[in-house]
Amino acid sequence: MRALIVDDERIARQELRRLLNAHPNIEIAGEARTGEEALQLIPRIAPDVLFLDIRMPGMSGFEVLERLDEVPQVIFTTAYDEYALKAFEVSALDYLVKPVAPERLAAAVSKLKPRLQHRLERVFVRDGERCWLVRVREIVLLESEGNYTRLFFGKDRPLISRSLTALEEQLDPAMFFRASRRHLVNLEWIEHVEPAVSGNLRVMMKGGPIIEMSRRQSLRFREALRP
Repeated sequence: MRALIVDDERIARQELRRLLNAHPNIEIAGEARTGEEALQLIPRIAPDVLFLDIRMPGMSGFEVLERLDEVPQVIFTTAYDEYALKAFEVSALDYLVKPVAPERLAAAVSKLKPRLQHRLERVFVRDGERCWLVRVREIVLLESEGNYTRLFFGKDRPLISRSLTALEEQLDPAMFFRASRRHLVNLEWIEHVEPAVSGNLRVMMKGGPIIEMSRRQSLRFREALRP
C-alpha cells in the first residue's frame, strides 16, 4: 500500500518513516514538505494513504484535500489536538497526535483498506467553515447545479465545485444511475419506485428526496432491472 508523508517538519517526517518500517505492507512512495508539493506528487504517485499534517505554512492539510479531485485515505498527523474534532468531522481514517506513539500508528494502519482501482471512493467537500471527507457509498443523491453538484448525504446538502458529468465518469455505474439530466441516484439508497405520468418513474430515496426520471431513463431503468 503506497503512502505519502506530508509534513513541513523534517524530523517529524523522519520519525514517521522510521515507525512505518515496522509495517511492511506500507510502501513510502514519497514525502512532501508543503501542501503545494503534495499536490504535485499525488497525481504522480497515486498514494493509497496520506499521512497528512494539518497546520503547515502556506496551505493547511484541509486545503490540500479541498483541491484534490480524488481523495485517498487520510490519517492526520499533527501536534495540535484542537484539530481532532474537525479532523473526524471530515471522516479521516484516523488522527495521530505528535509525537506519534507506535501503538497508535499500528491501530491507524490496521484500518487501511485496499484501494479500488479507477473508481472514486471519497470526495472532500467544504461549505463555509464546515468540511467533510465523504465516502461515495454514503451519498444518496447528486444533483447538478450548473458547473457545481449538490451532494445529499445524511442531513447535509453541500455543493462541490465539480460538474455532475465529471463525477459520473468516476463513479461506479453498478452503484449510481443517471435518473435524469440533473440527477444521479445511488441505487443502494432507493426506498421504492412508482409510476408517474407518461410512463415515467418516480424514485423515492431513503431520507426523503423524490426524483422523477426522464422517460428515456425510465426505460433504461426498467431494462436494467429486467431478469
